[in-house]
Amino acid sequence: MPISERTLPKFRMPDGPADPRAVHWMIRDELALDGNASQNLATFCTTWADIEVHALMDECLGKNMVDKDEYPQTAELESRCVHILADLWHSPHGHSTMGCSTTGSSEAAMLGGLALKWRWRERRRAEGKPADRPNLVCGPVQVCWEKFARYFDVELRQVPLEPGATGLRPNQLRQYVDENTIGVVAILGVTYTCDYEPVKEIAAELDAIQADTGLDIPVHVDAASGGFIAPFLHPEVEWDFRLERVASINASGHKYGMAPLGVGWAVWRSADLLPEDLVFRVSYLGGDMPTFALNFSRPGGEIVAQYYNLLRLGRDGYRRVHQAAADTAQALGADIAAMGPFTLLYDGRGGLPAVSYTLTDPANAGFSLYDLSDQLRRRGWQVPSYPLPPEREETVIQRVLVRHGISHDKISLLARDIRDAVDRLAKGVGTGTPEQPGFHH
Repeated sequence: MPISERTLPKFRMPDGPADPRAVHWMIRDELALDGNASQNLATFCTTWADIEVHALMDECLGKNMVDKDEYPQTAELESRCVHILADLWHSPHGHSTMGCSTTGSSEAAMLGGLALKWRWRERRRAEGKPADRPNLVCGPVQVCWEKFARYFDVELRQVPLEPGATGLRPNQLRQYVDENTIGVVAILGVTYTCDYEPVKEIAAELDAIQADTGLDIPVHVDAASGGFIAPFLHPEVEWDFRLERVASINASGHKYGMAPLGVGWAVWRSADLLPEDLVFRVSYLGGDMPTFALNFSRPGGEIVAQYYNLLRLGRDGYRRVHQAAADTAQALGADIAAMGPFTLLYDGRGGLPAVSYTLTDPANAGFSLYDLSDQLRRRGWQVPSYPLPPEREETVIQRVLVRHGISHDKISLLARDIRDAVDRLAKGVGTGTPEQPGFHH
């Protein structure tokens, strides 16, 4: 019986081969059940790419990034990306800057954390002090930092949000840092609300703490999203290697770097900030190639696509794409604010191209944001609802991300659907129950 006339195997490999065209279309038919990526306003990740990117990805299917001896030119393109990003982030050491590609920003963040831990441990041992209780201080971070802390035996001191704040504030640091603090993580683009934490002010407070106590605590900037936004839209914001206390930065190439899924970047201020015993060296072309990664085999196509984007768009192209996204987000913010039941937490200005908002009076609105997410899901929109981090978890918010491929026209349709859904919910149509909550992220 042809494969198209039966259900697809789910637990056992079939005994014989099948027509490749039939298999292709059967799998494609199932994938059509997924949500429409262009309506997924929950993700930071790239959902649209130039046709040239598709072609380059095809050409790189066989390239394994770890085989630098076999694919030296792919390794060269990786190195070029690192130096271009180092320059973009105002590295003071030019061609000697150390960095690497990763499978995403989460791996890059963990590598930054490992370097912090190793340097702290080396310093403690040199001073003859115990090095068995490291801690890392941060605000409302993405779950990758919780994984880092658990996997690599570091206490995560997550500072609770102050009333009205959407991220870590400098005045909170003194009660959380001590001699066992390996570093402070500052977020350029808070996952929950999409604005920037004040990296410059955080670094200045750590300068003051060092002057008072002698504690020299470095900053790692998690610029998963903002690292490809701030240099183009907010060049006046000092968050990168212009601040001497910033030791390392991670960013996602597959978010606002606009590369396909599967690439992130970690860059250190100077080579000496990446401990030598964390670096493995691979010989290729008679030379010496340093590597630092948690993964081994991984595809090279995303790195090639990242290099393509850097060349294809240039600084002005990135600025224009992200400014268009920011303008669209700000227009949506104005629409949301005018609808009545919502209070904006972030209006799309000064941070990521996004908006976040909450119900002004959740107790008397007659519906929850989870209900609204569920209503929007019926129109294909994926708009997440979720509580803020500890100390403000009673506040449930929604967040809409705008990225390349999300047009102003499409967002205007979303605004229309939100208005229609609010009208229905206000009439008691489509509200959920505690047992059947709406879609959340």
